[in-house]
Amino acid sequence: MPPFDGAAIKRLARDKAMQLGASDVRVTPAFDGGGVQRDLNESFARGDLATWPYDEAYAAKAADPSSILEGARSVICIAVPYASNAAEPLPQQGRVSNYVGSADYHSRVKHLLLEVAGQIDAAAGSSVTAIACDTKPIAERAFAARAGLGWIGKHTNLISPVSGSFVFLGEIVTNLELPPDEPLRKTCGKCTRCIPACPTGALRGDYTIDATRCIADLTQRTDAIPRAMRPLIGTWVWGCDLCQLACPPNLSVMVSQPALSRVEGNHPEQRFTGAHVEGRAPKETSTPELVELLQLRSSGFKRKYARTAMGWRGGAVLRRNAAVALGNSLDRAAVPPLTEALRDDPHPLVRGHSAWALGRIGSPQAVSALKRRLTIERDRDVRAEIDAALEPYAAGRR
Repeated sequence: MPPFDGAAIKRLARDKAMQLGASDVRVTPAFDGGGVQRDLNESFARGDLATWPYDEAYAAKAADPSSILEGARSVICIAVPYASNAAEPLPQQGRVSNYVGSADYHSRVKHLLLEVAGQIDAAAGSSVTAIACDTKPIAERAFAARAGLGWIGKHTNLISPVSGSFVFLGEIVTNLELPPDEPLRKTCGKCTRCIPACPTGALRGDYTIDATRCIADLTQRTDAIPRAMRPLIGTWVWGCDLCQLACPPNLSVMVSQPALSRVEGNHPEQRFTGAHVEGRAPKETSTPELVELLQLRSSGFKRKYARTAMGWRGGAVLRRNAAVALGNSLDRAAVPPLTEALRDDPHPLVRGHSAWALGRIGSPQAVSALKRRLTIERDRDVRAEIDAALEPYAAGRR
């Protein structure tokens, strides 16, 4: 490898990333110098991420960038801001996390990383990089915090002083030794606004989270959502931003940098057109109609959601989430479509959650639909959901 100027390559990476829409770029050494593996193992031991297949082997890889690139010496951490979906949904519309308002961020950030990595490889005269964007085992928030890209908030998201916590993170691992940046000497201090903002009590206040109670996790799991959690989800159908919306750094960023969230022509992902990446997703994915989402079938799913960030779990998960949201709306107008889903949806997961939703609404029409279905439903789990939904109305109760 020819001699290289680490500072010059770092400037090259930063300039190119910023040109493509990044809000900040920082560098940290590619080793576990801050107990990353220990912290991950402690989190796994508490059961914080019990719904995901993480273990000690994963923690070891996530804390060691050489698992991504042999001989790794530096990690270039990149933050890309995304739009704020500030509009409140109308009745019968679901809520989705802000990042869903655009095309799948994995593709968009991946293209940014590939372009920057290509520039670094060209300057070095050989392949000296590998990229990661939520698709490879790397503790991205921990490395980003150590690089000074931001600090980890009590809501456990990285908070960038430039863009708040509404940022996508991406990493370029390189075997070049680049000048490192210093971590920020900043914490949330005494602020606890995010903690009561979480309706499920997922945030502990000590910078850790029980992700099994987090609405973002609950709406992405592929099995049944625990019944005790369903009423707390409200009308969220994918992700949740409540803790971040309560976070003061985000409030100041949205006021001082409205272009990031409200000016269509200055939307960051629209600057990736050179990489042939789609920009915004269809508008209806940001405020999905719940009944339409409940009735979603294969062709509609592929057209509207398959290429968005809420499409990777498949249509049945979205229909399940729509059923829960309709139940939490307590709107009796939702009873007919929920009855139809209980009768006709091919997926037991959707039928079961539709039964719960009918029981939550609890109108005579809803109870009657549950009783009719119980006589012919053959799936054991769905029958259990119907029984649980009918239990409050048995023997003259309620």
